[in-house]
Amino acid sequence: MTPDQSATQSGTPSPAPKDPKHASPPQKAATKAAPVKKRKISERQREARRRFLRSLGFGSVILAATLSGVYPVLKRLTERLRPPGAIDEDAFLAACIKCGQCVQVCPVEAIKLADLDEGFGIGVPYIDARAQACDFSCDATQCILACPTGALDHAITKKEEVTMGFAKLVEPEHCLAMLGQGFKGTARGPDFDGLLRYEEIDRWTPIKVAHHSYDLDLCDLCVRECPIEGAISLEPVSSDPADKRREPVIHKSCVGCGTCEMMCPVEPVAIVIEPEVSMEAAS
Repeated sequence: MTPDQSATQSGTPSPAPKDPKHASPPQKAATKAAPVKKRKISERQREARRRFLRSLGFGSVILAATLSGVYPVLKRLTERLRPPGAIDEDAFLAACIKCGQCVQVCPVEAIKLADLDEGFGIGVPYIDARAQACDFSCDATQCILACPTGALDHAITKKEEVTMGFAKLVEPEHCLAMLGQGFKGTARGPDFDGLLRYEEIDRWTPIKVAHHSYDLDLCDLCVRECPIEGAISLEPVSSDPADKRREPVIHKSCVGCGTCEMMCPVEPVAIVIEPEVSMEAAS
C-alpha cells in the first residue's frame, strides 16, 4: 500500500507540495558577526594629519601663485603704461616695492595699483590712459620724488624728459580730424570722471573733463590738450586748400602721457599710447 493510499484510508490528507514562490525565507543565523573595532587615532596622529593637509593646501596655493606670476611676466600678457620716470620694465618690476606713494601724490589720481591678475606685477603702479591720463598737473615731479627706491628715475626734473610711451593713430577711419569733421560738446560725455588741468581756467587745479564743453569747426582735441608743446600736430592729407581733413602726426617729443587718448571723443578711440615696454619688446 502506498503512503497516499494509507493517508486516504486513514482520513488524514497528505500535506500539499510547497510552492517555491511562497517558500519561507531562510532563517538568519542565530549569532551575528562581531563588529569590526575602529582603530583609535592618537591626538598626535591627528595633529600630524592636519599639518600634512595644511602643508598640501599651502603648497598648492604657492604653486598656483608662482605659475600665475611667471606666466604674465614671461608672456607680457599685460603691457601697462607706467608712471612718469619709470625705468626699464624689468628693472622697474625689481625696484618697485609696491608702496603706493606715487598713487597718493598724483593730483588727478591717474596712477593705479595692479590687481591679482598681474602675477608678479600685483601691486605695481600703472596708468590706464583712456580712463585717466597723466596730464602733468604736478609738472611730472611729485610721483617721481615720492618714489623711495628709484623705480621712478630721480634724475628726471621736467615733463619733457619723461618716456612713458608713444602715441599712435590706430583708427584713422574714426578720427574726426581725418574725416574733416568738427566737434561740439564735452569730450567724453557727461558721465566721464576723468580730470584735466585747463591752464586757461586754473593753472594748478584740474577739473572734470565733463564740465568743459567744446565747439570746434575741426576736431583738434589731441593737439589742443596735449601738455607737451610740439608733440603732436594736424597736417593736411592733401594739397587741396578746400580739403578740411587733417592727419594727427606724432613727433619725437611725445612722451606718452596719454592725454590725447583720454581726450579723443570717438569710440573706438582713434589714438592710443603704445607703452614703453611694448617699444622695448619690439626693438
